[in-house]
Amino acid sequence: MEFRVFDLGLVDFQKAWQFQRKLFTDLKTGSSISTLILCQHPPVITLGRLADKKNILASKQELKNKGIQIYEIERGGDVTYHGPGQFMAYPVFNLNHFKKDINWFLRQLEEVVIHFLSDFGIRAARCNGLTGVWVNRQKIASIGIAIKNWITFHGLSINIKKDDLNNFKLLRSCGMDIEMTALETVLGRNIEIESLKRSLIQKFKEIFLIQEVFDDQSCLTRIRRGN
Repeated sequence: MEFRVFDLGLVDFQKAWQFQRKLFTDLKTGSSISTLILCQHPPVITLGRLADKKNILASKQELKNKGIQIYEIERGGDVTYHGPGQFMAYPVFNLNHFKKDINWFLRQLEEVVIHFLSDFGIRAARCNGLTGVWVNRQKIASIGIAIKNWITFHGLSINIKKDDLNNFKLLRSCGMDIEMTALETVLGRNIEIESLKRSLIQKFKEIFLIQEVFDDQSCLTRIRRGN
């Protein structure tokens, strides 16, 4: 099985969302192969299909002052925050070529994160009945997906930078009283997100038994320019 990778860098959430939908259509029509998108976002709050807006604790004015936008999207789950201190991974995968099982796919994404963190000597784990990955009872990675025609989009976020954790106080993440942590917090040192990309790609290759084939640089340029 083959897949390709797009590295969008720091990109507006809406542009990345639109790009996922384009790739979804291309994959559905057979004009593309499964794709992994890597990126970061300026501060944003997203609400999944089951979200309760009451779980956003900050006022609209406070969010506006902080430059935080809100999007209602088609992924599962409740409300969550994304920011430049997180590492985002959006797999647009055709599960007809893997396994047509939503629970399997979610557990595979968790496994990607667990193996990724193990490279840092971190013992991460699942929490019974919940989706995501925890370290010492603190959540370090969130997962929210959408699946149509057995094609996936949206995906996972891993908290990397400790200075981006404060914005989680603006909401009840996933609709629960969860304490969040970050890779920098656990390790007690600075981490550059750019240095992590190849490692995460490798974990996707190992867990999903797929091979990376190419990066389309011209498409990355168009996305970054907002065209």
